Amino acid sequence: MTKLHKNYIAGEWTGAGDVNRNINPSNTEEVVGQFARAGRQEAENAIAAAKAAFPAWSRSGPQIRHDFLKTVSDEIMARKAELGALLAREEGKTGPEGIGEVARAGQIFDFFAGEALRLTGETVASVRPGIGVEVTREALGVIGIITPWNFPIAIPAWKIAPALCYGNAVVFKPADLVPGSAWGLADIIARAGTAIGVPDGVFNLVMGRGGQVGDAILNSADVDAVTFTGSVDTGKKVAAACVGRMAKFRGKNPLVVLDDADLDVAVECAVNGAFFSTGQRCTASSRLVVMEGIHDRFVTALTDRLKGLNIGDALAEDSHIGPVVDQSQLDQDLGYIKIGSDEGAKLEWGGDLLNRQTPGFYLQPALFTETSNAMRINREEIFGPVASVIRVMMRRLKWPTTPILASHRGSAPQV
Repeated sequence: MTKLHKNYIAGEWTGAGDVNRNINPSNTEEVVGQFARAGRQEAENAIAAAKAAFPAWSRSGPQIRHDFLKTVSDEIMARKAELGALLAREEGKTGPEGIGEVARAGQIFDFFAGEALRLTGETVASVRPGIGVEVTREALGVIGIITPWNFPIAIPAWKIAPALCYGNAVVFKPADLVPGSAWGLADIIARAGTAIGVPDGVFNLVMGRGGQVGDAILNSADVDAVTFTGSVDTGKKVAAACVGRMAKFRGKNPLVVLDDADLDVAVECAVNGAFFSTGQRCTASSRLVVMEGIHDRFVTALTDRLKGLNIGDALAEDSHIGPVVDQSQLDQDLGYIKIGSDEGAKLEWGGDLLNRQTPGFYLQPALFTETSNAMRINREEIFGPVASVIRVMMRRLKWPTTPILASHRGSAPQV
């Protein structure tokens, strides 16, 4: 019988009324694991446990916090190959990328273990004679942590480690699409906390859908802060619940290639930035802003490089790029490829569905050329192996003499 991976609330592993089957995007016939899918009640229980645990943990000393985080880091690093393979199986990154991400998570916990021993304040002179000013830092309270599916262990580490380091209690909701890596991390944190003597409720894992678990976290008066990474639409909802409004909130990441760039280096930067990790990262170089003088050579070299990439099973040793994470994301990627073509961009290479030995969400990397800043593919986040080139020419005016960049299709590039 397949093991049910449970939620962790108030120091206990607890089930839930629903079960989430975690599917391998490299082989949709394989179930990575079954995970208890919590609802609103479980989320509220976790928040209550964190609130109860916070006073004692916020007054704990630096040594126990250091020992806690260092124990977590040591086990993550010792198991990075195993956890990296799990990450690749559930998210679709290649094996080396998965191992690298796990190692990064271990390094983050190690760093904040050190920071726990370096908690500092300030003592400064007051403008009033004979008066001193002391500045200290205090824990905030219960931190709701909501993380995305594209970096299922590194981003949780970025958020959980500092929260615990500075004496906060945590309620952690990972992406419902990829609970395996999050559960593996939570298991390590739970056992380390028990071994070190961390109060029950300091760390809680609540796996479930955003509409129930996430909503409970966002709207609870007992959650003192929320840290979120995810889609723009969900980010708007998070911001509305937390602060009522959100101003500028995202951008399309550009990679600028100037005429004097080393062509080989520029191509490798573009391939790594735009297409590796299947383009499923918020820092993907999805806009390639290329000067006129190097444009044609760059496009030719980049296309040749893309033709040599192998798209396959995430754990296959010869795979450069794994599958898209699921059918929904694949549909979104294909939709934007059609949008780009309909808007008049030239599909220079790729964009086709691929068949492999096992059924999976395999997409050939897509490269658009002859694009403009007005096109949706240059203004909206695609979140897949799709990049577009914006050709830029140098135009000199008599006054002033400073060169001005202008888009090949008329509008200034957003660099």
